[in-house]
Amino acid sequence: MPGDEYPRPLVTVDVVIFTLHEEALQVLLVRRKNPPYAGMWAIPGGFIEIDEPLETTALRELEEETGVCDVHLEQLYTFGDPGRDRRGRVITVAYLALLPADRAAIRPGDDAAEARWWPMNALPPLAFDHDRILACARERLRSKLEYPATLAALLPEPFTLNQLRATYETILGEKLERIRFRRLMIAARVLREVGIEHRTVRGRPAKLYRFREDAEAKARRILL
Repeated sequence: MPGDEYPRPLVTVDVVIFTLHEEALQVLLVRRKNPPYAGMWAIPGGFIEIDEPLETTALRELEEETGVCDVHLEQLYTFGDPGRDRRGRVITVAYLALLPADRAAIRPGDDAAEARWWPMNALPPLAFDHDRILACARERLRSKLEYPATLAALLPEPFTLNQLRATYETILGEKLERIRFRRLMIAARVLREVGIEHRTVRGRPAKLYRFREDAEAKARRILL
C-alpha cells in the first residue's frame, strides 16, 4: 500500500482538567500502574483506537482512569517531540476541560493505581513531558480570563461577584482590587443579576449572577 515504506508513529490523547478547590487551582492526575513511569503521576490519557475519533478517545480514557464523565473538551495543543515517550515515536493530542468543585468526585479505574486532585503550586514529579503540557494548559486558562463567560464551568450556578473575583485571583495568583473588578465586570455587560444570596457577606446580602446567554457576543476583552 502507498505509504507502507514510512514509519507510523503512535497517537495518544491526554486530558488536562482543572478545578478550583480550597482556594487553589487544582489539576486531576493519575498514578500510573504500568511501565513506563510506573508509580509516577501523569495526566489522564491513553492510546487511540484505530476507528475512534480523538475526542471520543479522550472522554473514554478520562472516564476509565478517573470516573469523570460528561465534560466539555477543548483541544489544547499537539505534542510530538521524538523523545517524549520511552515506548517509541508517540504523538499526543492534549485537551483541556474545566470542572466545578461540586462535580470533582473521582475514582481510579483499571488503568490507574490512584487518581486525585493536586494543587498546581505543589505538583509531584510527572511522567513523560506532562510538566510541559500542564504549563501550556495553564497559559490557555489564563488567556480565558479576558473572556469571563468561558469560566462558567469553574463557578457555582449562580455565583456572586466575590466568587467570580476569587476565580480570577486563583488563576492569576494575585489579588485584585474589589471595586475596580466589579466596575469592569458590570461594564463588560456579560452578567445578569438573578437574585440575592440569603447568606451574608460581611453582614450584607450578596447579589447573585449568571452569565448572559449572549455573553460571548457582547463581551469586550477584560484587561485586568
